[in-house]
Amino acid sequence: MAIEYYERVWHNGKFIAWSEANIHVASHVVSYGSCLFEGIRCYDTPQGPAIFRLKDHAQRLVDSCKIYRMNLDFTTDQLEQAMVELTRVNRVPSCYIRPLIFRGYGDLGVSPLKNPVEIYLLAWKWGKYLGEEALKQGVDVCVTSWQRIAPNTLPSMAKAAANYMNAQLIKMEALTNGYVEGIALDVHGNISEGSGENIFIARHGTLLTPPLASSILPGITRASVITLAEEMGIRVIEQPLPREALYIADEVFFTGTAAEITPIRSVDRVVVGKGQPGPITRKLQSRFMSIVQGQGEDTYGWLTYCNQPVATQG
Repeated sequence: MAIEYYERVWHNGKFIAWSEANIHVASHVVSYGSCLFEGIRCYDTPQGPAIFRLKDHAQRLVDSCKIYRMNLDFTTDQLEQAMVELTRVNRVPSCYIRPLIFRGYGDLGVSPLKNPVEIYLLAWKWGKYLGEEALKQGVDVCVTSWQRIAPNTLPSMAKAAANYMNAQLIKMEALTNGYVEGIALDVHGNISEGSGENIFIARHGTLLTPPLASSILPGITRASVITLAEEMGIRVIEQPLPREALYIADEVFFTGTAAEITPIRSVDRVVVGKGQPGPITRKLQSRFMSIVQGQGEDTYGWLTYCNQPVATQG
């Protein structure tokens, strides 16, 4: 299916047409994968388009660049403002925003230090990542044979394009074997994450989730779920989790910007709980969606309304 994109793209401080957003084939990113990026949702709310946790996404993007020694000509505040302007210029009701920061055309060797840093912000229309029925009914997943990247190889705290070569292997294996998504283990054999989602397990009323040391991306939706669970009085424990914890869980669900909160109904053909979204998942899902859709109270200030001036840090 062709992408339904919005026409205007932000490039290094200027808006250009989608068709003009091109790079040279000899750009460093093509040969060496030197790209950091984000995925951010802008929701259609009664108060107009609103970006979910814009500041946190922008900060993670800047942090990812710092890990890879990419010096930026724009501040975090300026990138936030640019993303809001992207929605305004394109007059979007809702969209998926993709900031891309990568090493451009210059030296052709492995060292990227002399190559220019290019920044693009683009937006398109994107529905439910794992399918329209996934949020209601749950999805069938497997544990894949591909492990997540090991510590001290590629930094998992950076949202780097190179990490998603690993994610592609996880996803393709799952799809080939008839599953919607795959779950990868870390180098120690503990649960890590999906190809593009963090994971939670509910067991006896407590939520369990892998720690950062299990080679996971520090997910912003993951952090949101932890906050909401604590608000509801649900205990959350971050700890290494063995594979078999998936099979004896009462509930399992994915979290992510694209996946939002997606229930998992089976793992490796083993039914999770009663084979349908459980009460904790439903409760968190309801509260989360009410906030992002502008219907419930945004207690934490997570929404940036794009029809209003953007507050900047003093």
